[in-house]
Amino acid sequence: MNIADLIRSIPDYPKPGVIFRDITTLLQHPAGFRHVVDELVQPFAGAGISHVAGIEARGFILGGAVAHQLSVGFVAIRKKGKLPWQTMSIEYQLEYGTDEVEMHLDSVADGDQVLLIDDLIATGGTACAAIRLIREAGAEVAGASFVIDLPDLGGRQEVERMNVAVRTLTAFEGD
Repeated sequence: MNIADLIRSIPDYPKPGVIFRDITTLLQHPAGFRHVVDELVQPFAGAGISHVAGIEARGFILGGAVAHQLSVGFVAIRKKGKLPWQTMSIEYQLEYGTDEVEMHLDSVADGDQVLLIDDLIATGGTACAAIRLIREAGAEVAGASFVIDLPDLGGRQEVERMNVAVRTLTAFEGD
């Protein structure tokens, strides 16, 4: 199955010159969705993963399915101000300014093995912030998996510089 064929490309969204890679078409395709979840789970089955952390928002969909398949807990990593209980947060740089992600204080504990999941890795800013957040809580990041890699933006390398193995299922060059 060619995963890239199930992803809609929307030119000039959210701004001119950007091609948005929309996975809603993949999620609507039962066999495609199942295939992607299986591919995200397979390398980590039996690897001692204790939690799957999904990055808001599409990472919640994929991460929840992966956590279910691995029979482990799910951790929500959200933008600041979206979680209802006590949180810890990490600020990270954007092209123009900063942003913050957070998770509940009791999401993970010392020694937990966490698999990070999101739909796409671009510059790596959010993924690197999520890794720092998980590590600050005392857990270890066992790997980071993404459906889509935009290799020209260098995010994969940023995550790998943090000594986290990266798995991607498809790539779109030139984005």
